[in-house]
Amino acid sequence: MSGFPETIALRPTPLGRTERGVKQRQSLKLALLYVFAALLALLATFPASAAKIDDQFYAWLQNDLWPEAKAKGISKKTFDEAFIGVKPNLKLPDLVMPGEKPTTPQKQHQAEFGSPGAYFAEKTVRAVSAGGRTREGANARVLGLLEKRYGVPGEVLLAIWGRESGFGAAKMPYDAFEVLGTKAFMSTRKDFFRTEVLAALEIVERGLAPVNAMKSSWAGALGQPQFMPTSFLKHAVDFDGDGRPDIWNSAPDVLASIANYLVHYGWVRNRGWGFEVTVPQKVSCSLEGPDQGKKISEWVAMGIRRVGTKAFPASELKAEGFLLMPAGRSGPAFIVTPNFYVLKEYNTSDLYALFIGHGADRIAHGDSNFTGSWGPVGGLHRSDIAALQRALEAEGYDVGSADGLPGFKTRRSIGSWQAKNNRAATCFPDADLVAVLK
Repeated sequence: MSGFPETIALRPTPLGRTERGVKQRQSLKLALLYVFAALLALLATFPASAAKIDDQFYAWLQNDLWPEAKAKGISKKTFDEAFIGVKPNLKLPDLVMPGEKPTTPQKQHQAEFGSPGAYFAEKTVRAVSAGGRTREGANARVLGLLEKRYGVPGEVLLAIWGRESGFGAAKMPYDAFEVLGTKAFMSTRKDFFRTEVLAALEIVERGLAPVNAMKSSWAGALGQPQFMPTSFLKHAVDFDGDGRPDIWNSAPDVLASIANYLVHYGWVRNRGWGFEVTVPQKVSCSLEGPDQGKKISEWVAMGIRRVGTKAFPASELKAEGFLLMPAGRSGPAFIVTPNFYVLKEYNTSDLYALFIGHGADRIAHGDSNFTGSWGPVGGLHRSDIAALQRALEAEGYDVGSADGLPGFKTRRSIGSWQAKNNRAATCFPDADLVAVLK
């Protein structure tokens, strides 16, 4: 009786082991069935699987895109070569999964959402200006011929080349047909990208570039000038005389294509892009914009002066100029020419056009920065600015659109509202203004 019987009693019999094992297996099966059912319910709420999306994409290619491509003269050979091995790239931005509705746009990482001054970081500008001066000598003959033919200064072409692709050093890692096909199939702007993918097919069909050369950015922009396919077809130029416009490898073709693009949008020969100025407080910042132009002599009569000791060129005084204040009263100010808005056609941002003009000046005249400084503005989310825009629209102001971007219509509307409400007109959004207008 030393505990032995108790020990024996604690041991399960073979039959007990079997019963317990059966119960355990039954419990495990029930648990697995429960998990499986839960997974099925969860998957039912998820977007289509990648494999299913691939199948839908291939069906769309053959049943939807191919008939239109064929009607536009694209051969089956070209079509099949373009899309062989191509799958939808689900890592691209602004996609809408099949069966889902578009949601609010993802947060965009653009300079307009922070301080405008961040766009002009010295390291970034100097890379363009120094790189441009280095390449100016090597391409002097081509740049001279282009300026004679198109009227666009060489330093402007170099600044765009540097900004867009680091003078060709930036890698174009994407297959254009993967990007454009994915976006035409399932992006928030399907119609836009459908036009672009058809244009890309036309480029190959016409022998302007082989399929394996069609490398692009994540947005589908091609080559060193970063042309969308429709822009390539309209503006790409064969300037080196080899029979086709090669914007991936030929510097003469790249520079000529940029010049041709600018001329198409109205570049005015023998005029620059603009001048940095000082704007007295008595001149309202709400006078900004391309629809409020005046003769430069009229701006001068209002007290606006070119920075430094230089006067405006005599040839400019009778010509039209426009007030530009990209950070309102909290940054440098400019009187710009119509050519500024031609630069803006390349990328619809005031800051982009200003960067190109500033970079071109530094290539031509050396590295000097703006005289005016950028104040401590920015730091707002796009949703903050959009809320402010909607509030201004409700009061009858034209802000362009409530897109969360502080463009010139939003800036001058802010200035007008501030003046009407006995506030100092700054013409730029800030947290206090957002709080008041909400």
